[in-house]
Amino acid sequence: MPIETNNPSKKSWLEVAKNSDFPIQNIPFGVFLTRDDIITIGTRIGDYAIDLGALHQLGYFEGIPLTEDIFLQDTLNDFISDGKKTWRAVRIRISEIFDIENLSLQNNEAHKKVILFSMDEIEMKLPVQIGDYTDFYSSREHATNVGTMFRDPENALLPNWLHIPVGYHGRSSTIVPSGIPVRRPYGQTFPKGANNPVFGPSRLVDFELEMAFITTDANKMGETIAIDEAEDYIFGMVLFNDWSARDIQKWEYVPLGPFLAKNFASSISPWIVTMDALEPFRVDSPKQDPEPFHYLRQKGKNSFDINLEVSIAPEGQEETVVSKSNFKYMYWTMAQQLAHHTVNGCKVNSGDLMGSGTISGPTPDSYGSMLELSWQGTKPVKLKNQVTRKFIEDNDTVIMKGYCEKNGARIGFGEVVTKLLPAHHIES
Repeated sequence: MPIETNNPSKKSWLEVAKNSDFPIQNIPFGVFLTRDDIITIGTRIGDYAIDLGALHQLGYFEGIPLTEDIFLQDTLNDFISDGKKTWRAVRIRISEIFDIENLSLQNNEAHKKVILFSMDEIEMKLPVQIGDYTDFYSSREHATNVGTMFRDPENALLPNWLHIPVGYHGRSSTIVPSGIPVRRPYGQTFPKGANNPVFGPSRLVDFELEMAFITTDANKMGETIAIDEAEDYIFGMVLFNDWSARDIQKWEYVPLGPFLAKNFASSISPWIVTMDALEPFRVDSPKQDPEPFHYLRQKGKNSFDINLEVSIAPEGQEETVVSKSNFKYMYWTMAQQLAHHTVNGCKVNSGDLMGSGTISGPTPDSYGSMLELSWQGTKPVKLKNQVTRKFIEDNDTVIMKGYCEKNGARIGFGEVVTKLLPAHHIES
């Protein structure tokens, strides 16, 4: 554990605002387009984007076994494939280079001109090529709320829920970074009181407040990943808005689960925050009863105290915070999700993305979807200026933010901001 890198008293010679999500203790990884229209892999401190390709070419990673082009790619996949030892060494070196006491780059104006960019000079890209995407369903509060709405409230959780991290495979081709708008989807629905299904735009588009973790090459087909080793194969985490069309989902999900209701769009924050950066914010996960099977049993603190919030901004209006939740509420941990995912021998690759499932807390203001916040539309959510919402309307923008904070130290994820555009016209 690189404790010195996470030292809360550590300062950078780059200016960092007091409540920045990206102090020198963070050092996330992402991909961006520079002012010279070059795609590069980088990191961020304060409001500065740092070109790791240029940093490497100028010799600042000397002594770390890296290929010459490791940071000159348009995705992080190859870097992630190098494994935890490399990620950690690079993160430590970046921390050393930008430490306030280190003058090597600080006093080299020529190097700084090619390495440093202000955030308004760059365009963030999808950080990894996502080959596979799995979405879990791991918030007990969310699963209970949904089960209460659509089934017997006395038996809200299905019989398997307390025994396995329930999940399904989603569509990676429509995962986009923050800032890319998404369109209201078409599909079949079965409106209440109708005699037959109808085709048209979804009327009940919803956000889902999630986080996601990104894996490295973890195993060969047929091999399992032990619960105690699972986190070694997790590169880092992002904020994740897993858009949903509730009316399409209700009609289609039996018997094989979500399909068109989920695969039209998912949005992620562009900076991947490493597990090393999150280490100081470990907390106990909820008590699990009944005790899981042996391959899912964990000891110690296996969750993370990550504050989360969701805001809605109608077009031309300021945003209103509608939900405040926390990642620590998740019943099933990331390690349990990955161990379960591979217990049958399923192969996991570099750049695979695993969604947590909607993160809902124990109180109504901490629910992670409009389905819950408006309780199926029966309790409209109040926004500013006398505006209300039951679900997300055309041209609304959904903003998700997340950060950890402890003893004056703050590590954040930035935000994922997505506008919902009207549906294209399609003949039925």
